[in-house]
Amino acid sequence: MMIKYYLASCLLFAGLTLQAQKINRQALVSRHNVKVKQVDSLASLSVGNGKFAFTVDATGLQTFPDRYQHGVPLGTQTEWGWNTFKNTENFTLEESLREYQQYGRNITYAVQVKTPERNKNASDWFRKNVHRLQLGNLGLEITLKNGKAAGPDDIKNIDQELNLWTGTIKSNFTVEGEKVEVLTVSHQQDDLISTKINSNLLTTGRLKVKLRYPYPTAEWMDVGNNHANVDKHKTQLTRIAARSAVITRQLDSASYITALKWTGNANLTTKDKHYIVLHPDRKSNTLELTAWFQEKETQQAIPTFKETESNSIHGWKTFWQSGGAVDFAGSSDPRAHELERRVILSQYLTKVQCAGSYPPQETGLTYNSWFGKPHLEMTWWHMVHFALWGRPEIMEKTANWYHKVASGAKKLAERQGFDGLRWQKMTDNNGNESPSSVGALLIWQQPHLITFAELGYRAHPDKKTLEQYKDLVFGTADFMASFAYLDKETGKYRLGPGVIPAQERFKAEETFNPTYELAYWHWALNIAQQWRERLGLQRSAKLDDVMAKLSPLPVQDGVYLATESAKDSYTNPEFKTDHPSVLGTYGMLPETPLLDKKVMRKTFDLVWDTWSWNDTWGWDFPMTAMAAARLNIPERAIDALMMNVQTNRYLVNGHNYQDERLRLYLPGNGGLLTAVAMMCAGWDGQTENNPGFPKNGKWNVKWEGLKPMP
Repeated sequence: MMIKYYLASCLLFAGLTLQAQKINRQALVSRHNVKVKQVDSLASLSVGNGKFAFTVDATGLQTFPDRYQHGVPLGTQTEWGWNTFKNTENFTLEESLREYQQYGRNITYAVQVKTPERNKNASDWFRKNVHRLQLGNLGLEITLKNGKAAGPDDIKNIDQELNLWTGTIKSNFTVEGEKVEVLTVSHQQDDLISTKINSNLLTTGRLKVKLRYPYPTAEWMDVGNNHANVDKHKTQLTRIAARSAVITRQLDSASYITALKWTGNANLTTKDKHYIVLHPDRKSNTLELTAWFQEKETQQAIPTFKETESNSIHGWKTFWQSGGAVDFAGSSDPRAHELERRVILSQYLTKVQCAGSYPPQETGLTYNSWFGKPHLEMTWWHMVHFALWGRPEIMEKTANWYHKVASGAKKLAERQGFDGLRWQKMTDNNGNESPSSVGALLIWQQPHLITFAELGYRAHPDKKTLEQYKDLVFGTADFMASFAYLDKETGKYRLGPGVIPAQERFKAEETFNPTYELAYWHWALNIAQQWRERLGLQRSAKLDDVMAKLSPLPVQDGVYLATESAKDSYTNPEFKTDHPSVLGTYGMLPETPLLDKKVMRKTFDLVWDTWSWNDTWGWDFPMTAMAAARLNIPERAIDALMMNVQTNRYLVNGHNYQDERLRLYLPGNGGLLTAVAMMCAGWDGQTENNPGFPKNGKWNVKWEGLKPMP
């Protein structure tokens, strides 16, 4: 049945693509170029390549980091840039473990221990270490006629534009009537930016370039402007040539270099321990500069600005011409243009911030949240859209990371007495656990690997793909099957107690059988069985037994509860906040044998009418839209995507603003792209064109290159 639905969807997709007029992608993308006219801390712009990002202010560089620290900060981050403070107290992760009574035995979880003091400190240490680094701050040093340093208020006549098609930021402004033009680009393979500065201020010595190196705060948030602790790290000019230099950095555990290359006969000086200034000669009103951040020095030549610009133009053109595109031109619904803007900018931002070989953090490569660590439950929102938009190779880079950390997942499962691979929640590049009183008990990240593997197989259904992911798929399924506990009284397998659902409002010790997780368990175990059959293997009797006897989705008064243990799911005000993850049961997920669509529709209506939408997160709106689309309520799908709620706000740069802590939130961008792809290309077994869009004559939806959802 699944194969028939998949083939039908593929035929539908092929037919639509052949009939559709080809979209002018450059025109589509370029009409959403970002334009900035003032110093606005929420209007920062980024360039990057998915594993490196560089975020700039209205000057085109990182000139005023303190002015932007409470907005979208001026970060410089890479995938490899991590640091660890010295463990002077010899803390061990075991000191953060707490025993929970689960399934009649004690099971340990790494949590935020409160007492005794040493255990609390150990827990805190492992949360803070490792932490992601801000690698450096590259900006302009502008001097006014009176000899004082120019501040943000001295920057006038701002005319800045991000050319999305080429990945180029062009920044024009004046200082005391003098014009300055700055071009900023990033290389699409290497961790470097290049800039071209034109101004007569260069010939008067009033415009220089500064490079400052901050020290990590190792706090929950790090925006890259901590210039205290000057004696705790080292910055050294280790090599200076006529038009190039190498700067070596040494922190607690991390070391890296910045390789510089410039035009003209400039010279470098050290203004402070970690503050270096490039003084251009005064013979030219043009300066070109490349800054390459390297974990280890390479012998490769440093690209010029021209070479970097050419690389950026080629890389971005290739990206935009690959995969899918959606065009709402000609729509009369007043929300259409804004939705299209969000779609285009979300593609740009996720390519810049999330397209590397490791799971991204929720704030990408801009600034640290949760100490810079990725959350594996968020990888669904970070990665699924790449596959649906016809760019599965980006998703698969992260999917392959699971191989690297599988040994740690196996040890975690063994420590807790389970089979297979238990995937970490809050982690790092090496898959280490980070203590979290909520995160350690989440389970909805467990099936994600099976989702990624299945999407990879749909992109290229061959034995090579099956062999590539089979051990991860089977190991994941083995854990899921062993985590499901057979209740002898009911004869049903249940999940918990000892779980926290995706809606993080329930106590682990009391919670069992969350609705979304039950459905996800069934779907993923079924996919794992299909993988066994594709490989010519016998079905697993254990997996079949768990699927056959898995607890039903909990129903009360004709609607699905958030969890079977929460009979007050819709009467307790607290339980109508956070993620309405019950909608993921038939939104993120397809129909499973556990689902009753009539009950799901009543559940959707109740959630829509009574949820505290002001207390939600950015991916809740696309999740709701996907549920609405599957339930054939396309008007509600659009209403959800465009709901006027703070956490569904998209800034001028395309970032999904949440609150004062999370001024950008990339799961929201990824969720938006996932929902729109599904609303256009549909899902397995669905044959209607653009099923997620109203048929009221107000939506003119053209798309190409998208893939249907499972």
